Amino acid sequence: MTELILRKQGVAGRITLNRPEALNALTPGMCKGIRDALALWRDDPEVHCLVIDGAGPRAFCAGGDIAEVYAHGTRGDASFAQNFWRDEYHLNLALAEFPKPVVALMHGFTLGGGVGIGGHAHKRVVCETSQIGLPECTIGLVTDVGGTLLLARAPGRLGDFLALTAWRMGPFEAISAGFADRYVPQDLWEPMLTRLCESGNLCVIDAFAKPFTRPELLDAVEALSPALAQDSLAELRTALSEAPGELAAKALRLIDKNDPLAMAASRRLIAEARQHDSLREALAGEFRYTARAIGQSDFLEGIRARVIDKDGAPNWSHRIEEVETVAASLLDPLGEMELWVQSPQ
Repeated sequence: MTELILRKQGVAGRITLNRPEALNALTPGMCKGIRDALALWRDDPEVHCLVIDGAGPRAFCAGGDIAEVYAHGTRGDASFAQNFWRDEYHLNLALAEFPKPVVALMHGFTLGGGVGIGGHAHKRVVCETSQIGLPECTIGLVTDVGGTLLLARAPGRLGDFLALTAWRMGPFEAISAGFADRYVPQDLWEPMLTRLCESGNLCVIDAFAKPFTRPELLDAVEALSPALAQDSLAELRTALSEAPGELAAKALRLIDKNDPLAMAASRRLIAEARQHDSLREALAGEFRYTARAIGQSDFLEGIRARVIDKDGAPNWSHRIEEVETVAASLLDPLGEMELWVQSPQ
């Protein structure tokens, strides 16, 4: 089975992620294939827009396929992971900067690398099954794929909350947080796609979109803003432990399961993204951490505990009270290894 289905339909270039048995998790080959399709259709006068979706009922894309990354990493080979992330981040920017409209249909699980593929599209459609999130801190990796910029643009301190808790947003939460644009029930996707591919006009999506109400999560997180705005991760945790309400208690439980090093670094990157508001700079900052992830972070241990052994008991290497200096060092410039110095493989 081919990992990608590429074809033209009317005036649209169609890209379907086609690993439904793996929740359409991204591989290096898929990143290259999408990049090649962008190059092919960029100047094709017959292609007026791009549409990206995922095969199967369960997921648009549940993230990157990290099994091979883990296998190489445990053998001491960091270059495989570095090349994969470099290629993926270049693809994230290419999708965001593509000169023709890009539409992402994000049903089911849209996590991690799936946000990198769909979250930077020009029109992002969700439905009743959509679950969108950035779970990297649960596996000892910094929030990446440009996610720190999306989180920085979320209202108030919602971005910090989403990163630290690895919260999975429903469709209305995703729209309110700036991770999606329109809610269209999935049974309307086929007629919507037919009209979109015939016309290439993104206003078709607006015609099928349904209204929604403001989700309760936004007001609940807003009440936690003083705690989420604390300078250090340790101070944030203490403030959350003293905050009233069910959401504060739930957030604390989730944070206590995640990697302190990755959470501290993610907070720093989100704060920086609020200042520069640039996807290019966000990806470069994220790569400084992920390029060092093999051997210098808790990434391999997180994958072991969450994905390989599935014991759910990672042995994180740093306590929350001592993590800030180490997190900052993992975000130092990379010199000749910087993301935009080298091209993808």
